[in-house]
Amino acid sequence: MVTDTARPLTPAAIRILEAASRLFYAQGIRAVGVEAVATAAGVTKKTLYDRFGSKDQLVTSYLRARDQMWRNWLTAFVQEHATTPTESILITFDALDGWMRREEPRGCGFANACAEFPDPEHPARLVVLEQKQWLLDYLTKLAKAANVRHPKQVARQLVVLHDGAAAAYALGVVGDSAYEARTIAAQLLTATTR
Repeated sequence: MVTDTARPLTPAAIRILEAASRLFYAQGIRAVGVEAVATAAGVTKKTLYDRFGSKDQLVTSYLRARDQMWRNWLTAFVQEHATTPTESILITFDALDGWMRREEPRGCGFANACAEFPDPEHPARLVVLEQKQWLLDYLTKLAKAANVRHPKQVARQLVVLHDGAAAAYALGVVGDSAYEARTIAAQLLTATTR
Protein backbone atom coordinates (compact mmCIF):
# COMPACT_ATOMS: atom_id res chain seq x y z
CA MET A 1 0.00 0.00 0.00
CA VAL A 2 1.35 3.45 -0.88
CA THR A 3 0.17 7.00 -0.48
CA ASP A 4 -0.58 9.32 -3.36
CA THR A 5 3.03 10.47 -3.36
CA ALA A 6 4.14 6.85 -3.85
CA ARG A 7 6.16 6.82 -0.63
CA PRO A 8 6.06 3.61 1.40
CA LEU A 9 3.85 3.88 4.45
CA THR A 10 5.38 3.76 7.91
CA PRO A 11 3.89 1.32 10.43
CA ALA A 12 2.03 4.22 12.07
CA ALA A 13 0.68 5.36 8.71
CA ILE A 14 -0.53 1.83 7.97
CA ARG A 15 -2.38 1.75 11.30
CA ILE A 16 -3.90 5.16 10.55
CA LEU A 17 -5.02 4.12 7.08
CA GLU A 18 -6.48 0.84 8.36
CA ALA A 19 -8.37 2.65 11.14
CA ALA A 20 -9.59 5.34 8.73
CA SER A 21 -10.73 2.68 6.28
CA ARG A 22 -12.83 0.90 8.90
CA LEU A 23 -14.30 4.10 10.35
CA PHE A 24 -14.90 5.98 7.08
CA TYR A 25 -16.73 3.06 5.51
CA ALA A 26 -18.76 2.13 8.60
CA GLN A 27 -19.74 5.63 9.76
CA GLY A 28 -19.22 7.94 6.79
CA ILE A 29 -16.22 10.08 5.95
CA ARG A 30 -17.60 13.40 7.12
CA ALA A 31 -18.94 11.88 10.35
CA VAL A 32 -15.49 10.67 11.43
CA GLY A 33 -12.98 13.21 12.68
CA VAL A 34 -9.23 12.90 12.65
CA GLU A 35 -9.22 12.53 16.43
CA ALA A 36 -11.37 9.40 16.19
CA VAL A 37 -9.06 7.98 13.52
CA ALA A 38 -5.95 8.78 15.55
CA THR A 39 -7.44 7.20 18.68
CA ALA A 40 -8.46 4.06 16.79
CA ALA A 41 -4.97 3.83 15.27
CA GLY A 42 -3.25 4.38 18.63
CA VAL A 43 -1.42 7.50 17.46
CA THR A 44 -1.62 11.22 18.10
CA LYS A 45 -3.32 13.69 15.79
CA LYS A 46 0.13 15.15 15.18
CA THR A 47 1.34 11.79 13.89
CA LEU A 48 -1.70 11.54 11.62
CA TYR A 49 -1.03 14.98 10.17
CA ASP A 50 2.71 14.23 9.87
CA ARG A 51 1.94 11.11 7.83
CA PHE A 52 -0.98 12.38 5.71
CA GLY A 53 -0.92 16.19 5.86
CA SER A 54 -4.68 16.66 6.03
CA LYS A 55 -7.94 14.80 6.39
CA ASP A 56 -8.52 15.27 2.65
CA GLN A 57 -5.22 13.51 1.91
CA LEU A 58 -6.14 10.72 4.32
CA VAL A 59 -9.51 10.34 2.58
CA THR A 60 -7.78 10.22 -0.80
CA SER A 61 -5.36 7.58 0.47
CA TYR A 62 -8.25 5.55 1.90
CA LEU A 63 -10.10 5.63 -1.42
CA ARG A 64 -6.99 4.78 -3.42
CA ALA A 65 -6.25 1.83 -1.14
CA ARG A 66 -9.86 0.64 -1.41
CA ASP A 67 -9.71 1.03 -5.18
CA GLN A 68 -6.55 -1.06 -5.37
CA MET A 69 -8.13 -3.78 -3.21
CA TRP A 70 -11.20 -3.86 -5.50
CA ARG A 71 -9.12 -3.96 -8.67
CA ASN A 72 -6.99 -6.79 -7.29
CA TRP A 73 -10.07 -8.70 -6.12
CA LEU A 74 -11.95 -8.29 -9.40
CA THR A 75 -9.12 -9.06 -11.81
CA ALA A 76 -7.86 -12.04 -9.78
CA PHE A 77 -11.38 -13.43 -9.46
CA VAL A 78 -12.01 -13.15 -13.20
CA GLN A 79 -8.63 -14.64 -14.03
CA GLU A 80 -9.18 -17.56 -11.66
CA HIS A 81 -12.79 -18.42 -12.55
CA ALA A 82 -13.44 -17.49 -16.18
CA THR A 83 -12.68 -19.89 -19.02
CA THR A 84 -14.01 -17.87 -21.99
CA PRO A 85 -14.06 -14.17 -22.86
CA THR A 86 -17.85 -14.00 -22.49
CA GLU A 87 -17.68 -15.78 -19.17
CA SER A 88 -15.10 -13.21 -18.01
CA ILE A 89 -17.77 -10.53 -18.21
CA LEU A 90 -20.35 -12.58 -16.34
CA ILE A 91 -17.83 -13.59 -13.68
CA THR A 92 -17.39 -9.90 -12.78
CA PHE A 93 -20.85 -10.12 -11.20
CA ASP A 94 -19.84 -13.15 -9.15
CA ALA A 95 -16.81 -11.18 -8.00
CA LEU A 96 -19.06 -8.25 -7.16
CA ASP A 97 -21.30 -10.52 -5.08
CA GLY A 98 -18.35 -11.80 -3.06
CA TRP A 99 -16.97 -8.29 -2.63
CA MET A 100 -20.30 -6.87 -1.42
CA ARG A 101 -20.78 -9.66 1.10
CA ARG A 102 -17.20 -9.36 2.35
CA GLU A 103 -16.32 -5.67 2.00
CA GLU A 104 -19.39 -3.58 1.20
CA PRO A 105 -22.50 -4.38 3.21
CA ARG A 106 -23.29 -0.63 3.22
CA GLY A 107 -23.02 -0.27 -0.55
CA CYS A 108 -20.29 0.90 -2.84
CA GLY A 109 -17.65 2.74 -0.84
CA PHE A 110 -16.90 4.92 -3.86
CA ALA A 111 -20.54 5.89 -4.43
CA ASN A 112 -20.88 6.60 -0.71
CA ALA A 113 -17.82 8.86 -0.83
CA CYS A 114 -19.08 10.61 -3.95
CA ALA A 115 -22.35 11.40 -2.16
CA GLU A 116 -20.41 13.00 0.69
CA PHE A 117 -18.33 15.22 -1.59
CA PRO A 118 -20.56 16.98 -4.13
CA ASP A 119 -17.81 19.39 -5.24
CA PRO A 120 -16.54 17.93 -8.54
CA GLU A 121 -13.05 19.28 -7.80
CA HIS A 122 -12.69 17.65 -4.37
CA PRO A 123 -9.77 15.21 -4.40
CA ALA A 124 -11.94 12.39 -3.03
CA ARG A 125 -14.43 12.77 -5.85
CA LEU A 126 -11.62 12.71 -8.41
CA VAL A 127 -10.40 9.36 -7.01
CA VAL A 128 -13.94 7.99 -7.24
CA LEU A 129 -14.20 9.09 -10.86
CA GLU A 130 -10.84 7.47 -11.64
CA GLN A 131 -12.08 4.24 -10.08
CA LYS A 132 -15.30 4.24 -12.09
CA GLN A 133 -13.37 5.04 -15.28
CA TRP A 134 -11.06 2.11 -14.58
CA LEU A 135 -14.07 -0.21 -14.23
CA LEU A 136 -15.52 1.10 -17.48
CA ASP A 137 -12.18 0.59 -19.27
CA TYR A 138 -11.80 -2.92 -17.81
CA LEU A 139 -15.29 -3.93 -18.88
CA THR A 140 -14.69 -2.42 -22.34
CA LYS A 141 -11.56 -4.56 -22.66
CA LEU A 142 -13.51 -7.66 -21.65
CA ALA A 143 -16.33 -6.79 -24.07
CA LYS A 144 -13.85 -6.40 -26.93
CA ALA A 145 -12.27 -9.76 -26.09
CA ALA A 146 -15.76 -11.33 -26.09
CA ASN A 147 -16.30 -9.91 -29.58
CA VAL A 148 -19.51 -8.05 -28.74
CA ARG A 149 -20.92 -5.39 -31.04
CA HIS A 150 -20.39 -1.86 -29.70
CA PRO A 151 -18.14 -2.87 -26.79
CA LYS A 152 -17.97 0.64 -25.31
CA GLN A 153 -21.74 0.91 -25.17
CA VAL A 154 -22.07 -2.56 -23.70
CA ALA A 155 -19.42 -1.72 -21.10
CA ARG A 156 -21.37 1.39 -20.07
CA GLN A 157 -24.45 -0.78 -19.58
CA LEU A 158 -22.43 -3.27 -17.55
CA VAL A 159 -21.19 -0.48 -15.26
CA VAL A 160 -24.80 0.55 -14.67
CA LEU A 161 -25.63 -3.06 -13.80
CA HIS A 162 -22.66 -3.25 -11.40
CA ASP A 163 -23.53 -0.01 -9.62
CA GLY A 164 -27.25 -0.80 -9.59
CA ALA A 165 -26.57 -4.20 -8.06
CA ALA A 166 -24.42 -2.62 -5.34
CA ALA A 167 -27.13 -0.06 -4.50
CA ALA A 168 -29.92 -2.67 -4.44
CA TYR A 169 -27.83 -4.94 -2.21
CA ALA A 170 -26.98 -2.15 0.23
CA LEU A 171 -30.61 -1.12 0.53
CA GLY A 172 -31.71 -4.70 1.11
CA VAL A 173 -34.13 -4.44 -1.80
CA VAL A 174 -32.64 -7.37 -3.71
CA GLY A 175 -30.40 -9.60 -1.61
CA ASP A 176 -29.09 -11.48 -4.64
CA SER A 177 -28.74 -8.36 -6.76
CA ALA A 178 -25.44 -9.40 -8.32
CA TYR A 179 -27.06 -12.61 -9.57
CA GLU A 180 -29.96 -10.61 -11.03
CA ALA A 181 -27.51 -8.20 -12.69
CA ARG A 182 -25.55 -11.18 -14.05
CA THR A 183 -28.74 -12.57 -15.59
CA ILE A 184 -29.45 -9.26 -17.33
CA ALA A 185 -25.82 -9.06 -18.48
CA ALA A 186 -26.08 -12.56 -19.99
CA GLN A 187 -29.13 -11.45 -21.98
CA LEU A 188 -27.29 -8.32 -23.11
CA LEU A 189 -24.30 -10.36 -24.24
CA THR A 190 -26.48 -12.82 -26.14
CA ALA A 191 -28.10 -9.93 -27.98
CA THR A 192 -24.81 -8.19 -28.80
CA THR A 193 -22.36 -11.02 -29.49
CA ARG A 194 -21.32 -11.22 -33.13
